Amino acid sequence: MTVTADDVRRARAAVGGVARHTPVLPSATLSETTGTEVVLKAESLQRTGAFKVRGALAKLAALGEECARGVVLGSAGNHAQGVAWAARERGVPCVVYMPAEASIQKSEGAAELGADVRLVGETVDDAVAAARTHAQEHGLAFVHPFDDPDIVAGQGTLGLELLEDLPDLGAVVVPIGGGGLCSGVAVAVKAARPDVQVIGVQVASCAPFPRSLAAGEPLPALRPASTLADGIAVKRPGALTLELVGRWVDRVVVVPEDDVAEAMVLLMEKAKLVVEGAGAVGVAALTGGAFDPAAAGVRGTTCVVLSGGNVDAGTLALVARRHETEAGRRVVLFTRVPDRPGALARLLACVADTGANLLEVDHVREGVDLHVRETAVQLVLETRGAGHADAVQHAIAGAGYAARVVR
Repeated sequence: MTVTADDVRRARAAVGGVARHTPVLPSATLSETTGTEVVLKAESLQRTGAFKVRGALAKLAALGEECARGVVLGSAGNHAQGVAWAARERGVPCVVYMPAEASIQKSEGAAELGADVRLVGETVDDAVAAARTHAQEHGLAFVHPFDDPDIVAGQGTLGLELLEDLPDLGAVVVPIGGGGLCSGVAVAVKAARPDVQVIGVQVASCAPFPRSLAAGEPLPALRPASTLADGIAVKRPGALTLELVGRWVDRVVVVPEDDVAEAMVLLMEKAKLVVEGAGAVGVAALTGGAFDPAAAGVRGTTCVVLSGGNVDAGTLALVARRHETEAGRRVVLFTRVPDRPGALARLLACVADTGANLLEVDHVREGVDLHVRETAVQLVLETRGAGHADAVQHAIAGAGYAARVVR
């Protein structure tokens, strides 16, 4: 099996009229950070919220009448929604297997599109294995999430759009999990512009693609950790995508989980885009220094692919809250006050005088070494930043309260 640029161009006939040609948006923040021109390919605005619909459309078109009785697939979520949407458009039954702890937003999204969603196992690989067995037992078409030439060719249509929209394209930074998107984009772009650098980005908690591997050396199977980038958490790449990435992708870099969280917040605050962890790893590579376009000698515009925007609201809240804490705009202070009327009011008046906003206050009487007529108090405050937070702590200390920041 392999995939060529001709395969990608043929896939566009099935994809182009249905999937959105997503926008390329300038990013002043990332351009200033890197000292080079950086733009964002907002595939998070694609139908079903991710690039996966491209491969799904290409695969169902290639199957033709073979998928009339139905399709079966395993997925972490985005592939599920993409195939479910494409199957609904063709009037084809769709059965989806997902890990038991899959994103609620993604599992419910697939069900709303008419898929029969079944939760099984702990990983994407467990779901894929269950789906393959179901397809064999019931004579249905199996649709792999990435290790399939039609899927790869469909995802590669994103690369064709980049070639059209960015005549000065110098580098493409692409999330990489199973490798379908990264290899498809690389095939499409490199065939037309061999000088363009293609950079794959994976998250440290699950990095299935080796940055170096001797010829013939077996690829170890990973046990994906719980990660914000659940969409790219796989045990190993496919045989097809491993070969294509090795042939066409210039570098594969790894980013830490904390940088992914910060990238998600940056995209919300600066670009006004909601992007899931897997979709934000490319931005994390630039902000965290895993890939430096200037140092890499990129000539032209660097495009970061935001591969998906399907993220639970609860996850967004956690990421935003963590960022507020790291930035010093949310601080937790622990102190002690006399256990008598008016003591807490005096402490809170001191806080109010600093201009900090009180979010939460709790008395802590257990598990703390206290005098018999003393109580501990934990305050959650909203401040204007790290400097203001320090000023609040100093003001409280100056009023006679020994306060410490809780991390």
